[in-house]
Amino acid sequence: MGRLSTIGAGGQRGAREILQGVRGQGTTEYAILVGVLVVIAILAIIAFRGKVQELWDAIVSGMNSL
Repeated sequence: MGRLSTIGAGGQRGAREILQGVRGQGTTEYAILVGVLVVIAILAIIAFRGKVQELWDAIVSGMNSL
């Protein structure tokens, strides 16, 4: 009986380690996704800088006329 409880405890520890690995993988994937989105946002701002500046100027102009 003692031998079975030892095996069971080892099995639980193994499952815990697997679950922690899955959580770690999910966190890593989330970090990569956020990083990619940030890079895309920066590239979009650089690519459309002129249009963004025109839009910003129009917004400021509209607010100043109030």
